[in-house]
Amino acid sequence: MTMSAYDFKWNRDFSEEVCSRLVSADKFICDSVLPHDPILNSALKANVAAGLDNIDVAPNQGKLYYLLARLASAKKILDVGTLGGYSAIWFAQAIPGDGKVVTLPVEPKHAQGAESNNKNAGFEKKIQVRVGPALDTLKKMESEGWGLGKENEYVDHAAHFSRGGTLIVVDNVGRRGKTADETCTEGQFGDDVVGTRRMFEMMGKDKRIDVTAVQTVGSKGWDDFALALVVEL
Repeated sequence: MTMSAYDFKWNRDFSEEVCSRLVSADKFICDSVLPHDPILNSALKANVAAGLDNIDVAPNQGKLYYLLARLASAKKILDVGTLGGYSAIWFAQAIPGDGKVVTLPVEPKHAQGAESNNKNAGFEKKIQVRVGPALDTLKKMESEGWGLGKENEYVDHAAHFSRGGTLIVVDNVGRRGKTADETCTEGQFGDDVVGTRRMFEMMGKDKRIDVTAVQTVGSKGWDDFALALVVEL
């Protein structure tokens, strides 16, 4: 599995030496257990060629999403927040032929890249791209019963129209430690941090979900994700 080139501007927390070791470790993992996939590799290359920021998930994290979708026996997957559709292709590979992935980019440029990648992957019918503010789109999807959501502002919506057994994955929940820093209310991560703290407060009290969160390091730097299971009430 091809690793996308590491862009050090996205990580100011570690030295270049440490970053290089993280990249090497991820490369070892990917080379060892992830088979070569020309479809996914082509999507990464297309995103670079289109000038999109190099913030796709790492291949081994994409495989984690794939495995989670399979463990949940997902047939419908909601992917909130789209760069060039790389994660959506992982999801599409995990679900059965009659399954559906709906991905919600807000930027037309991202939607265009995702649609092109979906077509090249042969998933133009399996992956549906809906452009616009995600909360507006989610309101229109209220009655459609979708399965898996990610991105931190939409947990309540994802839990609301999910069945028991649904998994909700929320990426980037730690914001390089800023979420735990109560003095951080503005600046680079201010708005996201305040919203993420509210999300954690909600998840800790919400009886609809059972949740944990984990910090990670790797080729994409210092990252983290929350994983929630929607329970039967």
